[in-house]
Amino acid sequence: MPTANTLAARMSGTGRRLTTQRVVVAEALAAAKQALSAQELFERLRARHPRIGLATVYRALEHQVELGMAGRLERAGHVSAYVACQPEHHHHLVCAACQRVEDLDEALLRPLLRSVDERHDFQVDHARLDFYGLCARCRRRGART
Repeated sequence: MPTANTLAARMSGTGRRLTTQRVVVAEALAAAKQALSAQELFERLRARHPRIGLATVYRALEHQVELGMAGRLERAGHVSAYVACQPEHHHHLVCAACQRVEDLDEALLRPLLRSVDERHDFQVDHARLDFYGLCARCRRRGART
């Protein structure tokens, strides 16, 4: 898990104020190791940080998305969930049952991108793919989405 100093360093230098609340939200999201909605993260933070508001959590999460520190995923019902991300470009495997998220290396998609270029004469500049399904643990337990 990244330290508070590492997270603060990634957030500083963006022209926006580095606030304690932003660092607290970033730490909590990084520690979660799963996708969380803003409401879920807010509920986790509220006991130790009773003065933090839900709107602050939303803004801090969106700030992290803008910086590439977090990814926004979509749950059923068009609910946004957030997951802490490494700065390198990658994609996600998202378990719809337990909300665990794994990074999927860009190298796995290079053959697909080459195929798009060859078959459609289309050069992809940026791609974002998130794969939703069930992880091995949830499949063994017979979980359903």
